[in-house]
Amino acid sequence: MWDDETRYAVIRGKDARYDGQFVTAVRTTGIYCRPSCPARTPARANVTFYPSAAAAQRAGFRSCRRCFPDDAPGSPRWKVGEDVASRAVRLIDDGVVEREGVAGLARRLGYTERHVSRVLVDELGASPQALAIAHRLHHARTLLETTALPVADVAFAAGFGSVRQFNDAARTAWALTPSEVRRRAGGTASSGPTTLELRLRHRAPAAVGRTLAFVGVRAVAGAETWDGRTYARTMRLPHGSGTVALEAADGHVRARLALADVRDLGAAVARCRRLLDLDADPAAVDEALAASSLLAPLVAAVPGLRVPGAVDPFEMVVRAIVGQQVSVAGARRTLGTMVERFGGVLSVPGEASGADSGVPSVPAGVGRVFPSPEALADVDPASGLVPQARWRAISAAARAILDGSLDLGPGADRAEARAALLAIPGIGPWTAEYVALRALGDPDAFPAGDLVLQKAAGLDARALAASAEAWRPWRAYAAMHLWTAVTEGRIP
Repeated sequence: MWDDETRYAVIRGKDARYDGQFVTAVRTTGIYCRPSCPARTPARANVTFYPSAAAAQRAGFRSCRRCFPDDAPGSPRWKVGEDVASRAVRLIDDGVVEREGVAGLARRLGYTERHVSRVLVDELGASPQALAIAHRLHHARTLLETTALPVADVAFAAGFGSVRQFNDAARTAWALTPSEVRRRAGGTASSGPTTLELRLRHRAPAAVGRTLAFVGVRAVAGAETWDGRTYARTMRLPHGSGTVALEAADGHVRARLALADVRDLGAAVARCRRLLDLDADPAAVDEALAASSLLAPLVAAVPGLRVPGAVDPFEMVVRAIVGQQVSVAGARRTLGTMVERFGGVLSVPGEASGADSGVPSVPAGVGRVFPSPEALADVDPASGLVPQARWRAISAAARAILDGSLDLGPGADRAEARAALLAIPGIGPWTAEYVALRALGDPDAFPAGDLVLQKAAGLDARALAASAEAWRPWRAYAAMHLWTAVTEGRIP
């Protein structure tokens, strides 16, 4: 599909569904744009297409000040893929290069730095370092426009090694200095903690309200809250803890973040996007599933349904184990007690620097972080809460994550992760597939043994698995449609 003539047709139609999947660079202006940019469509002879903003920046183009292409939703190709480039992009989005360097990225992927660099240049037109710089610039712009942090603090928080390095990168990418970006946004610098108010963009259609409701009705007391509109929770991040409040809005999700360390902005945003599946390609998913006579009416009723992810993969393993053959309400009670007994205490300032606005930085009702692998690795199975076999499975999963034999992070090899999960006594196919669906973000994960799915489809496990072959590679979305239809009473 993706030849240059097709891309040019997309930008002529200013189709926002393809924002983030490529960028358009105009040689006569030196600017690159997202496909839906409202500016006049450039002549075909003046256009070059690049697979990423980083590739356009590397070629000497600067970001458009009308459409802000580096603020587009992420490409679904890198979300869905299981190749080295896709895994690398997910790790870069999570801030691994800022924390561990390119050597750390290569180590997590199991390849040499040279091989990873060659793959990314071939696939995205930019090296790991160039992609990381584009990542830093995106979050630096967010900090400049939405916080009062001094420019020097923004530079280090975004991952730059010096203010000079930040200034040089900003001039190259934006043709503006960081101070000019802030003045254009109407901001001024000051010191002190702040609450970050962000817009998380997504492609249309997007049934984000239903995704929030899915995670909201499963909210665990102490770590999460849900009031029917806003979902709030705590997060464990690389440099400390944080909280986020998420609410569906027109064309985006409104996010209010409070972080113990602003260096965690990139990781926090990436995890929120994974939680709500904001980088999905709903047009491709809906078109494929609508070909099924069973799923077509469900897709028509809820176009753009997303698959809820997870901000903490280990948390999702614990939830899946606790939820085995237990009601949602029962699992919530057990998990709430677990958070109270083993969870960490939140370490985020209680009020924003703009406290006179009356907006607290920490949502009411959350004060503890979900238990870490360290906290649950050696729990006595006889301590209660869940049957001893499940405690042993939870502790074994915690130890596997700590010793590295189980990787559920954004760059994990999904096949290896499934095998490692199934090697843990007490974790069977249903649990492994549910974890793959939510923690690994595998769009093709499908727990065919789920009784609700079998009832919704009117098939037993074997027949359902066979029928679901026609839904590849979007079986996780098919599962969500079936679960949602049962929950809403559209399937009795």
